[in-house]
Amino acid sequence: MADALATITRRTGLGIITIRADLSRAGDALAEAAGLAIPDRTGIVTDGSRALGWMSPDELLLILPGAELPEAIEGLGQVLTGEPGLVVDVSDARAVFDIVGPHASDVVDKLAPVDAAAMPEGHLRRTRLAQTAAAIWRIEGGFRVIGFRSTADYLGLILANAAIPGSQLAPR
Repeated sequence: MADALATITRRTGLGIITIRADLSRAGDALAEAAGLAIPDRTGIVTDGSRALGWMSPDELLLILPGAELPEAIEGLGQVLTGEPGLVVDVSDARAVFDIVGPHASDVVDKLAPVDAAAMPEGHLRRTRLAQTAAAIWRIEGGFRVIGFRSTADYLGLILANAAIPGSQLAPR
């Protein structure tokens, strides 16, 4: 939409893996298999097309190109052999949107109880966008949002509505 506060783009072709494990025991091996360092609490580590986010004390979310998914699942599963843990492909159960533009933080601020402009690089925020659960983090030029696929149409609609031209928030 011309003059929108931000461009909202649904990202497809991504592989998304939930990893559940005792990170104090298996964290180093998981990091090696994922190709990314284990993020700090509420953090996300990115490297090009891959991201590893901290979701809870025993849960990580790995996002990578879909073509790399089978190899990643196999490698992560091997790391957890003999350890209590779980590696699950949740790609089809998630929806990912990018919010990019000069007022991308306004779009997020309208929908979530966060100060998006103050969110530091490398911080992953689990929250709600209107009435749907989501995780948000900074990307170049804006933010990435991941939510449940079952709410994807709603999530896309509220993001598009929050980005309509002329609706930026008043300066603070």
